[in-house]
Amino acid sequence: MEKWFVYAKKADFQAWAKELGVDPLIARLIRNRDITDLAEAKKFLFGRLEDCHSPWKLLDMDKAVAGVLAAIESGKRIRVIGDYDVDGICSSYILTKGFSLLGAEVSTAIPHRIHDGYGLNEHLIREAAEDGIGLVVTCDNGISAAQQIDLAYELGMEVIVTDHHEVPFTLEGEERRELLPKALAVVDPKRAEDTYPFSGICGGVVAYKLMQALTEKWGELHPNADNEVLCEGMEEFLEFAAFATICDIMELKDENRILVKEGLKRLRNSRNLGLHALMEVNGIDPASLSAYHMGFVLGPCMNATGRLDTATRALELLSSKDKVNAVTIARDLKELNDSRKNLTLEGIELAVKAIADQGLYADKILVVFLPEVHESLAGIIAGRLREQYGHPAILLTRGEEGVKGSGRSIEGYDMYAALNQVGELLTKYGGHKMAAGLSLKEENIAIFRQKLNENCKLSEEDFVPTVHIDAEMPMDYATMELARQIDALEPYGVGNPKPLFVQRDLILTSCKRMGKEGKFGRMQAITPGGKRITLVYFGSVDDFLCDMDEMHDNAAEPLLRGNAQVKVNCVYQLGINSYQGKEELQYLLKSYK
Repeated sequence: MEKWFVYAKKADFQAWAKELGVDPLIARLIRNRDITDLAEAKKFLFGRLEDCHSPWKLLDMDKAVAGVLAAIESGKRIRVIGDYDVDGICSSYILTKGFSLLGAEVSTAIPHRIHDGYGLNEHLIREAAEDGIGLVVTCDNGISAAQQIDLAYELGMEVIVTDHHEVPFTLEGEERRELLPKALAVVDPKRAEDTYPFSGICGGVVAYKLMQALTEKWGELHPNADNEVLCEGMEEFLEFAAFATICDIMELKDENRILVKEGLKRLRNSRNLGLHALMEVNGIDPASLSAYHMGFVLGPCMNATGRLDTATRALELLSSKDKVNAVTIARDLKELNDSRKNLTLEGIELAVKAIADQGLYADKILVVFLPEVHESLAGIIAGRLREQYGHPAILLTRGEEGVKGSGRSIEGYDMYAALNQVGELLTKYGGHKMAAGLSLKEENIAIFRQKLNENCKLSEEDFVPTVHIDAEMPMDYATMELARQIDALEPYGVGNPKPLFVQRDLILTSCKRMGKEGKFGRMQAITPGGKRITLVYFGSVDDFLCDMDEMHDNAAEPLLRGNAQVKVNCVYQLGINSYQGKEELQYLLKSYK
């Protein structure tokens, strides 16, 4: 059974509401997002691009700008090396096109997930040297590639690192010593010495910030030049910074919220033929594009290329100048994603069976080895296992060179730090608190699983899912105006979830199946204040009815007949349902007791 936790954070909600021009409930919701003063609250609601942090506050940004401009002025060839996920693809697009607009001779390389693995490797460095590259600029990777960067310098190239991942470190007693690569510049907000005000930005935003700084410096150096094309480029780069932020599951706080909000406005009117084609083949109206569409429809199509094919295909889509070609590539990406979905379902079934057969459900940290599963699906399957079992999960597969895997964590368990504790068993690893990638020898799997579980300090209480509720709000309090004010809190995502409310002692009178296969439910209910409302439930209505039978002595049949009187406490979301020009309040059931 889930734990319900109702926030009780304090502030002068009446004063905030008056100053912000909103309902006191909205002030409470803003405070629940860890915003502690009125100035922050104003930025949350009304923040503009001008309120984002200066790129020059990032450590080594001045060195990175100087290095790129020097390479352009001296005619050096530049190679952008990215990554095969959406963040890496968007970062690569931003820097490649941005450097090109500045007059650079620039090319791009994105590692192949199977043949190259994550980030920089010796093959990519030697290939760059053979191609006469003078400067390598990484994006969304590089912070863990000290050895490869040393090789680049031995081969006569310079390197600039732009990344957002955790910096590798060693422990000297109780002190952490960062292991920074010896590059011309290392721009990563996770560096211990970096005083950038918000470290939770993705690789795409770091790339966007670099282009911001370069554009500003370029304008100073060429005051009489027509920089209209550069300004247009920055508008497009904002779209991809937002796309990357959503798909890399960054917290929608601070400047991330502003960048995504402003980026989505531009994405709805994007001039990028590839993005338009991807929306078209997925049946998305650009005018109604949301963070959900980016994260759960378009993003997976982009990721599918890096999983089952090569991510350069997605980069080709974004760079396409021909609509017919763009639509062709977009269709290919959608078909790849459809195939990925089927393979994922098969992999989840195998993983669940392995957990049961091997008795792994008793472990605090689930480590599942499925040799035949495509290694690109490890992260997705690990995420599904975490959701199903409520435990951190690592899915291992057999790669071309040993065992590779991905992990997904829960609140309270720093997966990157946990891997660092058993680093001697791994040939490679990286990531952050909630997600990580790793490689190891097959003979080390058993001891790896054993050590992770021995080191784990989580208790059984930590594995019980918690529903974080914003407020106990009677449904009678809801109005269309309040629902519109709640909508103003969008875009929603990590760090800014869609608000959840509690209604106690609700009386359910009926439940009808809805949807093509009758999997969902539409319920009629009466509030304690006597208001009749409709609840919509997009969970399994069969599970819901079984729970009602257990909780209320065979209540399912009366609910289906429409003559029930079932009292429940429920967690719900409030929204507006628009249909054929008519608007009405919508109550979405999310949890119940």
